[in-house]
Amino acid sequence: MSKKLSKITFSLDNAPSIRSFASIVGEKEGEGPLAAYFDMTTKDDYFGQDTWEKAESEFLNTAVNTALSKAELAQKDIDMIFAGDLLNQCISSTYGLRDFDIAVVGIFGACSTFAQGLMLSSLFVDNELADNVIAATSSHFSTAERQFRFPLSYGGQRTPTSQWTVTGSGAVVVSKSSEPPFVRGVTIGTIVDLGVNDANNMGAAMAPAAARTIKQYLDDTSTNPNDYDYIITGDLGEVGSELLIELLNREGIDISSVHRDCGKMIFDSDKQDTHAGGSGCGCCASVMCGYFLPKIKSGEIKNVLLAATGALMSTTASQQGESIPSISHLVHISNERGNER
Repeated sequence: MSKKLSKITFSLDNAPSIRSFASIVGEKEGEGPLAAYFDMTTKDDYFGQDTWEKAESEFLNTAVNTALSKAELAQKDIDMIFAGDLLNQCISSTYGLRDFDIAVVGIFGACSTFAQGLMLSSLFVDNELADNVIAATSSHFSTAERQFRFPLSYGGQRTPTSQWTVTGSGAVVVSKSSEPPFVRGVTIGTIVDLGVNDANNMGAAMAPAAARTIKQYLDDTSTNPNDYDYIITGDLGEVGSELLIELLNREGIDISSVHRDCGKMIFDSDKQDTHAGGSGCGCCASVMCGYFLPKIKSGEIKNVLLAATGALMSTTASQQGESIPSISHLVHISNERGNER
């Protein structure tokens, strides 16, 4: 059963297992530094569909089915799915999963949605409320640009602090199992808003939320950055990553040697012209499922914290001059099931 360490931090004593994981990405992501690690790369960002939105749903559908296949489970074996995305009413998840005869809980944490889904799935399994749960999310460069910024045909200039929304999806199956990776603890994020209102500088908006959540988990578990191989953020990019390190340094916490950011890893910003790096729900999901989780499973990596971040913005609020509230949910993932760190 889960043990409450603070109002928002829980240790998971049964240590649910991430039984399988799958990552599907688009062409640009497949040309980046992590190309060899994804389960599938498509050369067609329409993914055989006639709209980008339908393509994103197909990405998520494919990732879920791939994770099921790798877990050697059928749909009837799954208790529920936690899924969400960036689009209005989470339509990528809704349409991507509508043919599944499985209970679905739609969730939204912007780019933190993968960590949010993994956290909720793990809590359900740890407390014996479910045996097998799927967490999945997706994003698509073209759908996100159309919704949050400008249609691609507009041809607007991208600012140096802007990030490139990842076209991709990631899905995991969380189960009772003796095989790693194991989920050892979670911290539920708190909304942080320091007044940033530039939709092209989400790293600056999200970094304070990541700093707060990481500090919370370290304090609640009496651990320090050196207890972990990596402290991973979802998509702060280059600007947000620098701010995160600076903010935690002010608190006497130095994560500079162990920090990795999925948004910085998935693209070569110089060669691929992605400016400050990657973003989107599919960024953290595909990098975790493609790169980090296999290495944790094999034992090459022993212990990580994933603190995915989300900018809880909308076009309506932005047009009304609102700032960008942000959140970060944290999941502790380990190769070891016991209490040793």
